[in-house]
Amino acid sequence: MAAYNNKTVLIVDDEPAISQLLTILLSSHGYKTKVAVTGSQALEYALPDTDLVLLDLLLPDAQGIDICQQLKSNARTKDIPIIIISSNQNKLERIESLYLGAEDYLTKPFEPEELFARMDVVLRRNHVRKSDEASIKEQQTICELRRIIDEESIKVSFQPIYFLKPMRLFGLEMLSRPQTATTMSNPEIFFKNALNYGVYYEVEMIGWRKAMKMASDLFDGRQKLFLNCDPYLVESKRFNSIKEIFSGYGLTSNEVFLEVTERSAVIAFEVFYEQLREFRQDGFKIAVDDLGTGYSSLESIIKIKPEAIKLDRHIVQGLCHDPYKRSIVKLLVSFCKGNGTICVAEGIETKEDFDTLVELGVDAGQGYYLCRPMEIVDLHALQALQL
Repeated sequence: MAAYNNKTVLIVDDEPAISQLLTILLSSHGYKTKVAVTGSQALEYALPDTDLVLLDLLLPDAQGIDICQQLKSNARTKDIPIIIISSNQNKLERIESLYLGAEDYLTKPFEPEELFARMDVVLRRNHVRKSDEASIKEQQTICELRRIIDEESIKVSFQPIYFLKPMRLFGLEMLSRPQTATTMSNPEIFFKNALNYGVYYEVEMIGWRKAMKMASDLFDGRQKLFLNCDPYLVESKRFNSIKEIFSGYGLTSNEVFLEVTERSAVIAFEVFYEQLREFRQDGFKIAVDDLGTGYSSLESIIKIKPEAIKLDRHIVQGLCHDPYKRSIVKLLVSFCKGNGTICVAEGIETKEDFDTLVELGVDAGQGYYLCRPMEIVDLHALQALQL
C-alpha cells in the first residue's frame, strides 16, 4: 500500500463522525484532506488542488450522483478520480455511478484496508492514464511543429515604431505567428514548445527570412527592421551563420536591430555577450526588450550597452494615472539620454498615455494607438501618419 504525501483528498460527507474518521485515517497514511458537507461546497472545493474525491451519495442540498455528473462534465474537474462511498447497496445505483464517470464504488461499512487499497488502485490507474495522455500529446506537438517547419506555416506581420516628437517612422518590428489549429496558435506556447523540442532556430529563421524578403522590397535605407532574438539563438553555434542571410536579401546590417527577448534565460553569459559584441562590430544594432520584466535587468543593460531599450507595456499602460510609473519612466529616460540610447515605449493604447510619454521625453513608441500589426505594409501611408 502506497503513501501519497502530496495527494489531497476531498471528503464529501455531511455526517461529522464519518468525515472526522476519514480525516484521521487518511492523515495517518500521509494524505492531505479537505472536507465538504454539501454538494455546492464539493463543487467549490474540488479546485484547484484535489487529487481524489470520496463522495457520499446523500447530501443535504443535492444527490451525490448529480455532483458526480457535474464534476465529470466540467473540463477543469473531469480528470479528478471519484470513489463513491454509500450505505446503499442498490446495484442499479452502483452501475449508474460508474456510467457517470466514478472510478469506484465502496459500500458502508467498510474496512480501512479496503478503502486504502481501492484508493491506491484508482490513483495509480489515473497516474498511468495521465502519463499516456501526456505522451500522446507530446507526439502530437512534435508532429505539428514538424509540419509547421516543413510547410513554413508561419505568418509574418509588422508593427510600426515611431519617433514621437516630431512624429516620424523609425522602423518595423517583425512578429511571427504559426498557422495552426492547435493551442500553438498562441505564439507564447508555440515558441516555448519550439525551445523545449530543439527547433527554435528553424522556426525563427522561417520568420526572419520572410520578414527580410518583404523588407528588401519596402525599405529605402531610412527605416530599421527589428527582429526578436532569444538568448538561446544568440548562444547557438549557428548564430554567426545568420549574418549571411541578410546579405542574401540586400539588407545591410545598419538597417537591423536584434531585439533581445526573454523567452529563455541566458545560460553562457560570456558567449552571449561576446556574440552580441561581434554583431555590433559588423554594424548591427542591439535592442533590449521588455525592460521592467524578467531577463531585462539593469545589470544586463550595463553589460549589453544596447542602442535601444524597450519599456514593457506593463509600465506604459496606465502611465498617465500612476505617479510611480511616471517617476520610473523619467529615470529611465534620463539614463537613456545620458548614454545615447533610444528609449522605446511598447503597448501604447491611449492618447493619454501617448501624451504622457511625449511629455516625459520618451523617444519612440509602438502600440495599437499608433498602429496595429499589419501583414501588408504601405510605407507611404505609415510615413504620413499624423495624430
